[in-house]
Amino acid sequence: MEYQIRAIQAQDLPALVELCHKHAEYEHADYNPIGKEEQLSKVLFAETPKLFCWVVESNQQLVGYASYTFDYSTWDVGTFLYLDCLYLEPGCRGLGIGEEIMQKLKVIAQQNNCVNIQWQTPDFNTRAIRFYERMGGVGKNKVRFTWDL
Repeated sequence: MEYQIRAIQAQDLPALVELCHKHAEYEHADYNPIGKEEQLSKVLFAETPKLFCWVVESNQQLVGYASYTFDYSTWDVGTFLYLDCLYLEPGCRGLGIGEEIMQKLKVIAQQNNCVNIQWQTPDFNTRAIRFYERMGGVGKNKVRFTWDL
C-alpha cells in the first residue's frame, strides 16, 4: 500500500471530521460533527496553533490521522507532547504506518525538548495496547475523567 504522512491542509477538514467520527465509534464514544470543521480550522491553522495534525493519505483519500498538543508536567517539570488521537482505517492497520507516525512524533518531541510523550487508549483496545507496548510505551493505571461545561 502506498501512502504518505503529511501535515493537514484546510481542504482535508471534511475528511478529518469523518475520521474523527469513525474513531469515536471505534472507541464507543459520542461525537457530534456539527461545527467541527470550523472549530478545528481555528486551532489548527492559527498563527500559533493549539493543535497539530498529520494525516495519512493513500490513493487521494485520507485513511488515518494523528493529532497532538504540547503541555507542561508539574511532576516532570517539563514540556511533554500529548498524542490526542491516533486512528487508522481498519485496512491500514498492521502495515507499519502507526509505527512510522510514532517515530515521527518522537522526533518532534525531541526537537521541542519534551520530557516524554503521553497518550491514552481505552482498556478494551487490546490491539493498540500491544502496539504501544511494543513501541516501548508503559501503561499507567488511572481512570480518565471529563467534566462537561
